[in-house]
Amino acid sequence: MSGSLFGKNLQLMTWGESHGYGIGAVLDGVPAGLSLSEEDIQTYLDRRKPGQSAFTTQRSESDTVILMSGVFEGVTEGTPISMMVKNADQHSKDYSNLKDVYRPGHADYGFDAKFGVRDYRGGGRSSGRETAGRVMAGAVAAKILSELGITVCAYTKAIGPVKAEKIDLAAVQENPLYMPDAEAAEEASEYLKDLQAKGDSAGGIIECCVTGLPAGIGEPVFEKLDASLAKAILSIGAVKGFEIGEGFAAAGLTGSENNDPFTADPGSQKIGSAVGENVIHKKTNHSGGTLGGMSDGSPLVFRAAVKPTPSISSAQETVTREGENTEIVIKGRHDPVIVPRAVVVVECMAALTIADLLLTGQGSRLSDVKAYMDAVRGRQNR
Repeated sequence: MSGSLFGKNLQLMTWGESHGYGIGAVLDGVPAGLSLSEEDIQTYLDRRKPGQSAFTTQRSESDTVILMSGVFEGVTEGTPISMMVKNADQHSKDYSNLKDVYRPGHADYGFDAKFGVRDYRGGGRSSGRETAGRVMAGAVAAKILSELGITVCAYTKAIGPVKAEKIDLAAVQENPLYMPDAEAAEEASEYLKDLQAKGDSAGGIIECCVTGLPAGIGEPVFEKLDASLAKAILSIGAVKGFEIGEGFAAAGLTGSENNDPFTADPGSQKIGSAVGENVIHKKTNHSGGTLGGMSDGSPLVFRAAVKPTPSISSAQETVTREGENTEIVIKGRHDPVIVPRAVVVVECMAALTIADLLLTGQGSRLSDVKAYMDAVRGRQNR
């Protein structure tokens, strides 16, 4: 099976299935000298793990990270970092009736068509549990970015028809839906309770903001910052849409409305230095922090649309592997909404993408390469 490798200079491979021994990640390309502990990674995993509220699957997994390589005496060695969490609460019998039936909204049919064999216990490799590996690696990437003064923060922008009308980041950690609007979180909770009673599920929107990113990160053609982010975010199983800045709304604007004027006004958003004492700014940020495939120094803002959980308890029409029409009622423990647990996954995939592009772009200027070589020679001549 190919397609489990992500990144160019900071490379991630995830492994494991939902009902196998465990879920793991190997992250290569992390520079030596980064202070890193299991606690740094566990903080992120705790935001993703199941059983945190009535709106997440009640599968009981501690998701305790085991840091197996790449760190010595609390510092990265520059070698591959291998991490894993064990699967401790698999109820494989819950899926015995799915062996020869395709679940609507899942990867079952595609898996069978491609490989001719599939792990029907919770979706196997295509399960949302695979994202634990992304989160472990993303925690490391976020630690790299924090050393560079870059912060990645994601939150729930909407659940079903309920949207956060205000952004109060302090409120995000105070409700199980990770919404930055306490009133909207209460309304969304009632909406979800109603859906649960009907055996149904909801989707939503996750918004992510990256601050501290300097101008010039990303490449102007195939490795665009926005294109790379789109690929990373859309690789998350439940994500069905991606937009940056004004996104699809930009199609309804005029050029004069959508363009972000540049200015040297110090009251605007600082994005870099120009010739002399002047500093370049943008008055607005309709572009979402990217221009020409590269960061422009403004906050990077994008959104991901997450589909409703496909595993619902109400009856659904489907077919068997033999092509016979049938009906299915999915048993087991499932999230009535994926969005809250996916928030940290979006955050981590963004961190991995940006860290990889930062490392890739280090050689864009010969002067930067010379400065690096001078630093290396300086260390060697001590």
